[in-house]
Amino acid sequence: MFALSMIFFYPIFSFLLNNPNRFDFAFRVMRVWSWILTHLCGLFMSIDQKEKLPSKPFIICPNHSSYLDIILMYRVFSGYFLFMGKAEITSWPLFNIFFTKGMNIAVDRSSNKASHQAFERAKAEADKGHNLVIFPEGTIPPTVPKMRAFKNGAFKLAIEKNIPIVPVTFINNWKRLQAGPALKNCGGPGFSEVIIHPAVYPKDYAESGLVKLKHDIFETIEKPLRDRYGD
Repeated sequence: MFALSMIFFYPIFSFLLNNPNRFDFAFRVMRVWSWILTHLCGLFMSIDQKEKLPSKPFIICPNHSSYLDIILMYRVFSGYFLFMGKAEITSWPLFNIFFTKGMNIAVDRSSNKASHQAFERAKAEADKGHNLVIFPEGTIPPTVPKMRAFKNGAFKLAIEKNIPIVPVTFINNWKRLQAGPALKNCGGPGFSEVIIHPAVYPKDYAESGLVKLKHDIFETIEKPLRDRYGD
């Protein structure tokens, strides 16, 4: 269903993404594509938003337990955002167009120079008022739903630009579509349960710093997973 729907929309995305001035419209088409794809697959949203979102820009920090996390992000947040994702995404068939065309930011962690350039691009996008989605785990861990340790990038960016972080917990996407080779693990239709936690502000961590900020965000995202699945 993903491949068929992307093949249908691909010419539209290719046209829109050739011009940065059309990125916002491409984002809106992405939301339509996500809605159609998820409904065709029998996937529905159950969103628990704890409080009103802060003024943009802000950084969205979700746990990463399934490839569905990326697709469903367009269902969870209606306002324009960019993904920061690992450079490997640029080699994915079809979906790579959203990174190779420059709409989203690919991070090559094997190169300090490339990582720095991606970080500077993220700061520039925040200066434009654009929200950013950063999976702080960096990848889907083999231990899902248990999370892996967070990387520093999202929290360093939040502190440097003094912009809030919105933690997000995907409760059961790993059951809807498990990570791994296609068809190796069974998934299934149903509700994707999502919690949008209250925003966390870096200014409240002026004394305790990045380590404490990262720890508290981890605890916030992990708690619903512990409550559901245990330690």
